[in-house]
Amino acid sequence: MYAVIETGGKQYRVQPGQVLRVEKLAADAGEEVEFNKVLLTADGEEIKVGNPYLDGGSVKAKVRVQGRAKKINIIKFRRRKHSRTRQGHRQYFTELEITGIDV
Repeated sequence: MYAVIETGGKQYRVQPGQVLRVEKLAADAGEEVEFNKVLLTADGEEIKVGNPYLDGGSVKAKVRVQGRAKKINIIKFRRRKHSRTRQGHRQYFTELEITGIDV
């Protein structure tokens, strides 16, 4: 069984036991979170598609870690102008473990 959920402006295909990283959520490590924006569920041959979301569908997950991703470097360089800019960015994330899918 799997489901497609929406969180942080992105869509994720999830199934029970899966570990995934999503945009930062306001929850502490060890807490349970529930996603109600379920777009699709599939169980064997039966597929249910929402319009845009399924009524009564939810996905439960447990927060494992709150953290920050690896640093990316942004470099802007203008040739022959003696101009360059360097900037770094580390994106916040929440690591989840999917515990259940309810249809």
